[in-house]
Formats: sequence, C-alpha cells, structure tokens
Amino acid sequence: MEYLKINGESKLTGEVKISGAKNAALPLIAATILAKNEISICNMPNVVDINTLLKLIDKLGGTFKKEETCIKIDTSKLNKTTATYDIVKTMRASILVLGPILARFGHCEVSLPGGCAIGQRPVDLHLKALEAMGAQIKINHGYIEATAPNGLKGTKIVFDKVTVGGTENTVMAAALADGVTTIVNAAKEPEVQQLCEVIKDAGVLIEGIGTDTLIIHGTNRKLLEFKDFDVIPDRIEAGTYLCAAAITNSKLKISKVNPIHLEAILSKLEEMNFKLIQDETSITVLPTDEIKPVNIVTREYPGFPTDMQAQFMALATQANGVSTIDERLFENRFMHVSELLRLGADIHLNGNIATINGKANSLNGTDVMATDLRASSALVLSALVAKGETSIHRIYHLDRGYEDLEGKLNQIGARVDRFNE
Repeated sequence: MEYLKINGESKLTGEVKISGAKNAALPLIAATILAKNEISICNMPNVVDINTLLKLIDKLGGTFKKEETCIKIDTSKLNKTTATYDIVKTMRASILVLGPILARFGHCEVSLPGGCAIGQRPVDLHLKALEAMGAQIKINHGYIEATAPNGLKGTKIVFDKVTVGGTENTVMAAALADGVTTIVNAAKEPEVQQLCEVIKDAGVLIEGIGTDTLIIHGTNRKLLEFKDFDVIPDRIEAGTYLCAAAITNSKLKISKVNPIHLEAILSKLEEMNFKLIQDETSITVLPTDEIKPVNIVTREYPGFPTDMQAQFMALATQANGVSTIDERLFENRFMHVSELLRLGADIHLNGNIATINGKANSLNGTDVMATDLRASSALVLSALVAKGETSIHRIYHLDRGYEDLEGKLNQIGARVDRFNE
C-alpha cells in the first residue's frame, strides 16, 4: 500500500490545470451503453474510478481505447448484463450501469455497490424509480436482479429527496423507455446537466435541463447515435486547489475551469477575505492579510457542495476565529475530524455540526490515515501548512478522484512524495 509524505509550511505559486470531472465522466461512460456507435470522450480524467468503470464496460462485452485524454468507447456489441462483485465492490458509481443495461436488454444483475463509506447512501431511490417504470426488482445474495421483459414505460417519478445518482440512473433508463418520463425533485448538478445534454444531442428530447423537473421522451428501446464530446471540468478538484492556495495564503491560478459551477465555493472564499480574479476559464486566488472565519451549510447544487466540506474544514483551522460547518446531506461525513485532531486542529462535533476554532493551535505534521476521498484531500491541505512532515496513509482513496495529485502539487511549489509502505 502507498502513502504520501508532505513537507509543510509550503508557499504555492504558478498555475494548476484542472482535469475533467470524475463525477461527470462516470455517468457518461455508463450512458454509452445506450449507444449504437463508437463514441470519443475527451478531457477524461485519469483516475482509478474511471479505469474501474471502463473495466466493467469491457467485461460486459464493450471495447475501449485510450488516446491521451480521450477514450473511444464502443458498446454496440455489448452481450452481458451482469456487473459482478469483483469490480462493483470498489466503486459505488458502478450502480449507474443498472438503468441503461435494464433499459437496453430488459434484464440486469448488478452487485450492490462499494466506494466511500459515507453513511448509508442507499440505492433504494434508484430502485423505486425503476420499479415505477415497470421493472421487477429482487435483491438476492448481494445482487440487484432487475427485469422488464416488455421494456420500461414512461411515468411520473417524484424523488423523496434529491439524489444525483438516482436522477442519472433514471434519466438513462428513461431515454430508452416507451413514452414520457417526468422526474420531479431531480438533481440539478452540472454533472447531471451534462449527462442530459449529451443524451439530448443523441436524439432524445429532454426538457427542463438544469431545473428540478426533467421530462424525458423515450425512444422505446431504439439505441442512440451519440456525438463525440468533452467532459466538463472537475469543480471539486478546482475547489480543492482553490483551498490549497487559500490555506497556504498563496497566489495561485486555477485554469481550465467553469467559474459558474463554482459560485457557492467562490462566495465562501470571498467571505473568508480572499480576493479572486476571474475570467471565463480561470480563477486566481490572491493572498490575504487575515483569513476570516466562515459558516457553511452543505446543500444540493447550486448550494455549497458536501464534497468540499472537508477541505473548508481544513482551511478554517487557519482562520482568525470560530467557523461552523453544518453537514445536511450525509450522516457520518466527519470521519476526517479525528485525523485533523491528530495534526493539532481544535474541532468539536455536535451531531451534524462541526465547530472549528481557527488558529487555536498550529498544525504539526504526524502520521494520519485517509478515510474517504474528500476527507483525504483535507489531510493533504492541512499537511501543506503543518510544521514538519506529515505522512498520509491509505491514499488509494485519493487516487479514486484526483488525477496526478502529487505531480500537480509539486509543480506549484509543494513538497510531496509517494512511497510504498
């Protein structure tokens, strides 16, 4: 197993280029199951989760070919309908093949998913939506067995709560359904919007993209002709490097981004007294005389993203005063707190609210352990400002979501090395 060693008290400088969004690329790869042609997807991030899903496409009978940041995927000869445990266990997003396989073939078996252990994150909303479209679903020996021998039927689906993966699975299933599907309380994330736009460009009429009500006019199992496209920039990777600039109080340019997707993050950085220079594809963070405390409540998009909560907690340790973070979307998403305490942070938990006493203690390097993808990035950020050397173990979590993290950090002045345990 590998670990990172980070020498702290770094100043960063220069420019970081942001990769394509992992959370957009995953549903888009799953959506190729709906296609009858080969598709070239560019600006694809080179991260473990992407490679895992491509392996799954290969196991199902599809093919893929990598050329730099582009991947050509051909699922026209897909001939298997079971997503087995050996692949699915490592990544929750593999549940996203359920909707498209079921819609295309009328039957599907998908192992219950793995990935980050953040609370319950149940797939029941996905399953209820597919059942509403006429699927019969059983769970046997850890596998979801879904059948719809006569195909899926368009219907009205009202989600009890906003679900990104549930919305994506339902949109893909609805694309090949018979009739019109209306999704009420749909997720509005940019990654969901891109999935809808790509399927729309492939000939499926989708109304309401970017709103909480989506209307999808299905093709009744007619496969789609996809166009080639580029994956949108990763707003969470961008937010993480923005926080890296802020926590080290450095001037840093973050490029190849869409600032519109980052509005909630940028607003909180400005509240913390950082000046930001923006254009259409880049944001430059300038150092500040004083990092001010902040109060954050996580919400669905366009609110503050839960995937940035841990990074802002790390940043709040350097603020001059008391900050609070109220986690509204997931339970058990403060697993990084115990590791931040090991570095010397002063953080108190009360249910789903964390109180961070900034500047109470300086952070000091030590051995810490990554517990999930975003929590591990909070440890990296903290290590950048800690005194001395920090070793971060179980970094396979980081590799699931960040492309060439140590390479990008070292390029802008950090001192990060990767070792085998």
